[in-house]
Amino acid sequence: MGKLTKKQKLALTKFDVSKEYSLEDASSLLKDINCTKFDSSVDIDVRLGVDPRKSDQMVRGIVALPHGTGKNVRVLVLCTPEKAEEAKEAGADYVGLDDYIQKIEQGWTDIDVIITMPAVMAKVGRLGKILGPRNLMPNPKAGTVTPEVGKAVRDVKAGKIDFKVDKTGIIHTSVGKVSFSPEKIKDNVQEVLLTLAKLKPSSSKGTYFKSITISTTMSPGVKIDKSSIVGI
Repeated sequence: MGKLTKKQKLALTKFDVSKEYSLEDASSLLKDINCTKFDSSVDIDVRLGVDPRKSDQMVRGIVALPHGTGKNVRVLVLCTPEKAEEAKEAGADYVGLDDYIQKIEQGWTDIDVIITMPAVMAKVGRLGKILGPRNLMPNPKAGTVTPEVGKAVRDVKAGKIDFKVDKTGIIHTSVGKVSFSPEKIKDNVQEVLLTLAKLKPSSSKGTYFKSITISTTMSPGVKIDKSSIVGI
């Protein structure tokens, strides 16, 4: 672990790192322990009792955060010309096809989400080696491969996120900004957890939610007491 800054050391004096807090109290603590001058992201880490190496225990899904993510999501739509205007009107930041495929092949990935159509996936598919490691590859399960590109853009801009368990069994995603009120943070976190609860694989035995932690950029994590969340 790297050397702690003065602000990080101060943050550690404001709560008990070994204690589990209610979701309400944890959401309120975040402003006190934030270590940055900018509007930090609020992140959630959920350790699940699944084995991601088994295909029937892969947990992946999408969720619409009630209060959005708090950040401007840069969206690229790769589509045919007749869908371009629909994508632009919906708020897409970049719209095109062959020109952007070429840019990506040359190393450009200055975007947060890519939305495309089933009809052009044959072209987009060859970008897998570039987009896959950056978690940018469009996927039908995430709602980013669809003929309704306008709706997909609006959903993403409004706060829809997709998540996927990593190889260690952890879900990590952003759920807002530290400038959000504790109530908004609580609502967003709860929506993610309720969605995860619905996605529990039938083959997963034992404890499903092993640990839940929320933090801000560069802050220590606050453990959440699972019993404080109704529905999981």
